[in-house]
Amino acid sequence: MHISEILSALGIKETNSGTSTGTQWLSTTGTEFCSYTPVDGSVLAKVTMTDAAGYQAVVGQANAAFAEWRMWPAPKRGEVVRQIGEALRKNKDALGRLVSYEMGKSLQEGWGEVQEMIDIADFAVGLSRQLYGLTIHSERPMHRMYEQWHPLGIVGIISAFNFPVAVWSWNSFIAWVCGDVCIWKPSEKTPLTALACFNIVSDILKANNVPEGVNCLVSGGREVGEMLTNDVRVPLISATGSTRMGKAIAAVVGQRLGKSLLELGGNNAIIISKEADLNMALIGCVFGAVGTAGQRCTTTRRIIIHESVYDTFKEKLVAAYQQLVIGNPLDEKSHVGPLIDKDAVAAYLHSIEAVKAEGGNELVAGGVLEGAGYESGCYVKPCIFEVQNSFKIVQHETFAPILYIMKYAKLEEAIAMQNDVPQGLSSAIFTLNMREAETFLSHKGSDCGIANVNIGTSGAEIGGAFGGEKETGGGRESGSDSWKAYMRRQTNTLNWGDSLPLAQGIKFTV
Repeated sequence: MHISEILSALGIKETNSGTSTGTQWLSTTGTEFCSYTPVDGSVLAKVTMTDAAGYQAVVGQANAAFAEWRMWPAPKRGEVVRQIGEALRKNKDALGRLVSYEMGKSLQEGWGEVQEMIDIADFAVGLSRQLYGLTIHSERPMHRMYEQWHPLGIVGIISAFNFPVAVWSWNSFIAWVCGDVCIWKPSEKTPLTALACFNIVSDILKANNVPEGVNCLVSGGREVGEMLTNDVRVPLISATGSTRMGKAIAAVVGQRLGKSLLELGGNNAIIISKEADLNMALIGCVFGAVGTAGQRCTTTRRIIIHESVYDTFKEKLVAAYQQLVIGNPLDEKSHVGPLIDKDAVAAYLHSIEAVKAEGGNELVAGGVLEGAGYESGCYVKPCIFEVQNSFKIVQHETFAPILYIMKYAKLEEAIAMQNDVPQGLSSAIFTLNMREAETFLSHKGSDCGIANVNIGTSGAEIGGAFGGEKETGGGRESGSDSWKAYMRRQTNTLNWGDSLPLAQGIKFTV
């Protein structure tokens, strides 16, 4: 399919409103901004930014919708999400291609991202019938204590360009079955995938008479995000992005005593044991390092290799990098597509210069590709450096395909190196030694929110709670019991007797 056919199939015009209350697109006076594809640098379409009046209209509609939506039985809300999942199945090819074209990730990854949305829809449908609480024995006779969970209200979702649709679905599908309504501010670098999602979902909302305002969209840059994060009517802000951005959001939301769910930077390492299956480890390392052109929060940025297999594995890595195909992400032969824009390219080049300045040994050279097929200026070479973990640049997350490798002698040393960075998202070890695997997963092992054995750092399934520690923000999204972040806990005590005994044996009479 040509990109014009994809846009047409998903209801995207040459110029589009970026403000929606679910099925209605609002006309605003905001400035227009363009969606550029990093594939060839062309303009795909224009979007009108949400202005202050449009934002107020959206929040007002969302508040009104919440009053009704929260009263729908959770399984009925789940049925709406089930239908959305079916609609995504029908549109998987076109939406996956748009993700690939607008963001630059490979077509396989674009389709995979839409499949992730389908999977989380299935998860949310099941969840809609098990939003459980607890029954607690009371110390007072003829009393019953229990916990129940209520929806929060409006959930503000701020997503990043690298997963332009999946992260929205992680939050919104679960928030919806919990009884919340959502306002989504997608990345200004990938606005069209958001518009496509709203077009796909709107027919489902209409068919089910879902209140207008359950699913809202505001588009634009930092100023639109600031309207959302400063708004006391939005009790929860779920934000995905850089650590710098997350710290700013946490400060603003915390100042108004709101809640924030943060998914921030990663500086993920894989430990290669002397007892690893090196061929299997190679696949995990290379995909982790170059998938999405290194623009995943779970990208493998460091490999810590046992000294006895260091030279052997280093040779395998270098050989594998020589075989990578860099090109148009919609060509299924391409392993690596472009970076999102020229700012990302500049950051990549700066990091290469920084690691060289600190004494890094270049094993596979980086650089920007030029010539036919690379006209956008966003295609770069995945590169490898031998480094020390203490290098300043190694402690920093660069959203690009730059891989750092280093060696270790003892497992305790490797774990210490892995943990000795500010971020704490994903981690992995390749080993066939059970004791090493269990040590890595124990209290004295990885300090990350995700710790894997014999798989890489990328490619988390939706069934497990996703998120990390330290400067990664501490948030958890997607599976397990992450639904609790979108609800408020209430403890209830019910006295079904004919007297009023007090707790702790306190006596009080009048």
